[in-house]
Amino acid sequence: MSEKKLASIIIVNYNYGRFLKQAIESALSQTYPHTEVIVVDDGSTDNSREIITSYDGRIIPVVKQNGGQGSAFNSGFTVSGGNIVCFLDSDDELLPSTLEMVVNHFSDPEVVKVHWPLWIINSEGRKTGRIKEPVLPEGDFRAVVMSHGPMSELTLPSAPTSGNAYARAFLEQVLPMPEAKYRVAADAYLFGLAPAFGRIKRLAEPQGLWRSHDQNTSRRTCFEIKLRDGAVNHEELCLILSRVLQETGIQPDLESWRAAGWWPRINLSIQEITALIPEGKDFILADGDGWGTDEFIAGRRRISFIERDGKYWGAPDDDETAIDELERLRESGAGFIVFGWPVFWWFDYYRRFYNYLRSRYGCALENDRIVAFDLQQGASYQ
Repeated sequence: MSEKKLASIIIVNYNYGRFLKQAIESALSQTYPHTEVIVVDDGSTDNSREIITSYDGRIIPVVKQNGGQGSAFNSGFTVSGGNIVCFLDSDDELLPSTLEMVVNHFSDPEVVKVHWPLWIINSEGRKTGRIKEPVLPEGDFRAVVMSHGPMSELTLPSAPTSGNAYARAFLEQVLPMPEAKYRVAADAYLFGLAPAFGRIKRLAEPQGLWRSHDQNTSRRTCFEIKLRDGAVNHEELCLILSRVLQETGIQPDLESWRAAGWWPRINLSIQEITALIPEGKDFILADGDGWGTDEFIAGRRRISFIERDGKYWGAPDDDETAIDELERLRESGAGFIVFGWPVFWWFDYYRRFYNYLRSRYGCALENDRIVAFDLQQGASYQ
């Protein structure tokens, strides 16, 4: 084993017995041979523990009282031995070759994280045709974090829990995480801090399956709570990272970090949207489904762009599709289209669509967070 890196897959489970077997099988089916599989059950009351027992000798079980996701991450990492660690949500799955695709990237000791997109599947395990986080950043963001802090737009988005592998050397510096503050969204603690510690690499093709179902935490939590919790978690990451840097003699600018954070920027964007768009009006939001908003934002109905059956579907296939969809929604009553910064790349990629908007409709607001067009006004909008 001295020549090969050991990889640990830590499956974190709470009352997902109906999906747990598929997650375990996907971990045990890895083509990379030097893999250990750890399953942490965080106080489940369903049949999860019976399923875990059925894999006796093939996995490392950790059975504990309920303490939340952060607690489960900490417990699993404590018993793991891998140089490379992947946390897997128990309702998700990895492809058989995931770790084999990942491991070579960690030959560079500067790499602290590798992430990848995920195919979105439904509750029955069928692919929906959509991809979770199709465009991911990579590079050395340490200087960026110094100036903008953790979880800025320059280091995000990140894949969710099941789309990341971390270097153990990084995890040993930041774990255990504060369990009381990360009962949920423990993955945000890790992917928020990782860019400050080394290089981030990405795989272009999906390497796992992200299950969309009615019990997803992200779907059960209303946007106002996500916004509130996101702001709290961002502040926690700022303070943690600030303490680390201060130990090396560096004094960061916390106020600049707070202003550049992902969630504070969303909060400002929502304030601008509600000031611009009258209450009771429908508007189109193009954000790549990155903000996680509810259908109604302060009495204004948000229409995803592009949507199918009332849900975000993905980026337009081409300029013509984007224009046709825009006009269909405008004729149906949408008064504005708002672009959030996660899709500002559209303005270059869909150049004809962008020129169409500029020439036909009035740009009502433009800054580094949002660009909004009034679909009821001409291009001479003031």
